[in-house]
Amino acid sequence: MAKNTQPIAKRCKALGISPAVMGYAKKNTTRNSNGNFRKKKSEYATQMQEKQKLKFIYGVLEKQFSNYFEEASRRPGQAGENLLQLLECRLDNVVFRLGYASTRRDARQLVSHNHFTVNGKRVNIPSYQVKAGDVIEVVEGSRKIEKFAKLTGADAAVVALPGWLSRETGTLKGVVTRLPERSDIDYEVQEHLIVELYSK
Repeated sequence: MAKNTQPIAKRCKALGISPAVMGYAKKNTTRNSNGNFRKKKSEYATQMQEKQKLKFIYGVLEKQFSNYFEEASRRPGQAGENLLQLLECRLDNVVFRLGYASTRRDARQLVSHNHFTVNGKRVNIPSYQVKAGDVIEVVEGSRKIEKFAKLTGADAAVVALPGWLSRETGTLKGVVTRLPERSDIDYEVQEHLIVELYSK
């Protein structure tokens, strides 16, 4: 399975995003601290950076990203917002947002290893698109694993859920209450630049 293995802190710095967006609160780098200010970026470079930012955050490769954009363009509404919604609705991202994994990379691996069900059926495809009303749960046989067991104990960390997801306290069950909207995106991105890039 193809996956993104780029260094987190270095790549975050190059793309101008906080490592916290990726789930890495303590990662940082001071290498080449003035590298991003050497010259003014062209319009194309700025558009490419926004595209690379989304690809990196969600861990998708070029072909898959292009397919997402084509799907977003076919849907009614604004292509840029549709693209963000498609990426947010990936199962690995939902697992990350629900607090079942510390990073999206971790969530991708957990999904691939068959630890989750959607509406009672096991799903091991990280790119699986969830829908409003879907119920995501950790499978019964995986709940005793330390990684999941500590999510329901007294010392379980409090997770700040986005408005489109809910999770029952003390359980390993989450619900997609609605589809994500543009206002739910918690990082800076200028999706219109990506639309302009693909429109050329």
